[in-house]
Amino acid sequence: MVEVLAPAGGREQLIAAARCGADAVYLGAGGFNARQSAENFGGGRLSEAVSYCHVRGIKTHVTVNTLVMDSELPMLDDTIDEIARAGADAVIIQDLGVAARFRERTPDIARHASTQMTIHNLDGAKLAADLGFSRVVLARELTLKEIEYITARCGIETEVFIHGALCMCASGQCYLSSMLGGRSGNRGCCAQPCRLDFNNGERGHALSLKDMSHIKYVKALSEAGVASFKIEGRMKRPEYVAAAVTAVRAALAGGPVDEETLRAVFSRSGFTDGYITGKRDATMFGYREKEDVTAAQGVLGKLAGLYRSERQSVPVDMTFEMTAEGSKLTVRCEGDSVTVAGDRPETAINRPTDAESAKKSLEKTGGTPYFVRGFEARVAPGFMLPASALNALRREALDKLTGLRGRPREVNIIQKPPEKIAPEGQYSTEGGKKPEIWGRFDSVFQFTWDFPLDKVILPLKEAEKSPDIVENHGEMLIIELPALSFDSENLEKRVAALRDRGAGRVICDNLYGITLAKRLGMEVYGGAGLNVMNSAALSELARLGLSAATVSFELSMNKIAALSGTLPRGIVAYGRLPLMRFRACPVMGKAGCGDCDGRRELTDRRGVKFPVMCSERKYGTLLNSVPLHIAERNLPALDFLTLWFTLETPEEVKTVIDQYKNAVPSAAPRTGGLYFRQIQ
Repeated sequence: MVEVLAPAGGREQLIAAARCGADAVYLGAGGFNARQSAENFGGGRLSEAVSYCHVRGIKTHVTVNTLVMDSELPMLDDTIDEIARAGADAVIIQDLGVAARFRERTPDIARHASTQMTIHNLDGAKLAADLGFSRVVLARELTLKEIEYITARCGIETEVFIHGALCMCASGQCYLSSMLGGRSGNRGCCAQPCRLDFNNGERGHALSLKDMSHIKYVKALSEAGVASFKIEGRMKRPEYVAAAVTAVRAALAGGPVDEETLRAVFSRSGFTDGYITGKRDATMFGYREKEDVTAAQGVLGKLAGLYRSERQSVPVDMTFEMTAEGSKLTVRCEGDSVTVAGDRPETAINRPTDAESAKKSLEKTGGTPYFVRGFEARVAPGFMLPASALNALRREALDKLTGLRGRPREVNIIQKPPEKIAPEGQYSTEGGKKPEIWGRFDSVFQFTWDFPLDKVILPLKEAEKSPDIVENHGEMLIIELPALSFDSENLEKRVAALRDRGAGRVICDNLYGITLAKRLGMEVYGGAGLNVMNSAALSELARLGLSAATVSFELSMNKIAALSGTLPRGIVAYGRLPLMRFRACPVMGKAGCGDCDGRRELTDRRGVKFPVMCSERKYGTLLNSVPLHIAERNLPALDFLTLWFTLETPEEVKTVIDQYKNAVPSAAPRTGGLYFRQIQ
C-alpha cells in the first residue's frame, strides 16, 4: 500500500491528519526545518507528537531540512538526540553535512533525502542511495514517465508530492528571498517574494504557479512504484489538512474526490497538473486572489467536522476470562499485549454474564483509536460482573495498551566528543595566498584563451561547439554540467564524447553530476548549487572524491573563513547570481517557445529588471538585477574565485578580470551579495 503522508505544522494539524486517515505525518522540531514560521513541535512536544502517532499506527518523519552553519552544529547534535529519544521513524534532510551527522550519531533512524536536495533524475537518486538514504523525495517538476523511470531503477523508495503549493523554482535552488531581503528559503525563512507581481510584459505574477493537484493520478503513480504520496502544507490550517488527506484517501479507494472543496479551502486560481503531464505552459501560472481567500469560509465548518471525533482505525483482539476466582481481559495489537485483572464476579441472581453480554460491554471503544476486530470469551456459567466493572476493565486495558504503543522506540545514540568549532569574528583581509581566478562563461564568444585566468568553465553546449576547445585547452577547461538534467542518458553520451576527446574535468551544481562524473572517470568539482554551508558538508564531498567545492553564496565571509577541512574551496566572486532555476518558463508567450533566443527579462513591481536565460529549452535561470562585485576585497582564506559571466561582452569581461587582478572596485551598479552580512 502507498503511504499517505500529511503535513503537521502544529497540534491541530496533527490531529486532523490522524483522524482523516494519514499513514504518516511530517513535522518539525524546534529548529532546522524549512517552515520556521509554523507552530512546530519544540520544547519537549516532539515526544508527545510521536507517541500520539505511534499509538494510532502512524509514522512520524521529522524535517531537518535546512542548511546548517558550523556554529549551529552543537545545537544540531542536541536536536538529533531529541529526535532519537522521541523515537521518530525517519528524518528528512537537505544538508549533506546534516546527513553525515545523523549517519554517524543515530544510524538507526531512517534518512530521507529532502526535495530541497533537488534530486530530479536517476543519477541523483542513486547518489542518495549511496549516501545511505532509504527514500528520496523527488523534485516536483517531474513527469509521470520520469517518476516511473527513476522509481524502477534507483534502488530506494521514492516519495512524490501529490497536492499543494508549487514553488516556481526547483526546491533547494532558490536564492531570491535571501538576496532581496536576507531571508533564506534554504534556512526555512522564505519571504515568498516570488508571489509578488513580477511581469513579463504580457502577464503579471509571472513567478507564481498555481497549486498542484495530482490526486487524479494516484493509480498511475501507485503502479509506477511510488512508496509515499506527500501533501504539501505545514503552514496550512487543519481544515486544509483534513480536506487533502480525505481526498487522497477517497482517490486511493477508487471513489469520487471533492475537488470543489479542495479548491475552496486553498488554491491559487485553481490547480495545475502541468508538471506530471508535461504540459508546461502559461496555464500553470496563478496567484491568490480575493475570491480564493473568501471561498474558504464556506467549507471550514464542514471540514472541521471531518476530524472532530477520534478515528477508530487500530484493530485489537480481546480475550475475556471469568471464573469464580476472578476475571481478566487480554488485549493484543500488532505484537503488543496487555492483561488486566478485574473484579471477582458475584453469583448471578437474575442475568449471569455470558460471552455475548461481556462482548457488548467490552467492545464499546468509542473515543479511542481502537476497534475490536476479534473477541473471545471463556466464561464460567452462573456468575455476574456488572457493566460498570466490565467498562472499567476495558478502559484500564486500553490505557495500558496506549502506554505500551506510545513508548519511544529505542534508538542508539553514538556519543562523540565535540569537535572544536573555529571562532568567527572579523574576517581578516591581510596576508595569505592569493586565490586563483577562474572564469565561467555562458558563451565561447565572451573571451579569448589568453585572458589571464587559471581555469575556464564552459557549459557543456559551449564546449561542444568547437572541436579544438578540448584538444587545445584541456588543461584549463572545466565542463559545466546542466544545473537541471531531465535526459540523463543523452547527457551522458554528450559528456562521454568530450571525455573521449580529452576533457577530464566537470563542475556540477547538482548531486547527479557526482555520480555521472565518477562513472565516466572524470574529475569533479562542486558548484555553488550544492549549497555547501558547513565543514561537515565539505568533508562529505571530500569523501565522495571531489577535487574542490564552491561554498554557498548565502554564507558570510566570516563563516567561510572559519570552515575546516582540507578540501579546496572557493566562492562565486562576481556575476549576476542565479536566483532561481525553473522548468516552467515565466516568459513563455501564448505561442510557446517560438523563435525565442533564450534571453528575456522580468520586471518587478518597482520597475527593476531581472534577466531570464534559457538553457537549451530544458530549464531557465532567473539572474539577479545587478552583478555581485567584490574585487576590492582581499580574500586570502580561499583557494579560488569564480567570475561568473552571463550577459557580459568580451570588453566587459576583460575589464572585470582586470579589476579582480588589481583589486579595483567597480563604479557600475553592483551588490556585495551576502558575504558581508548575515541571513536568517
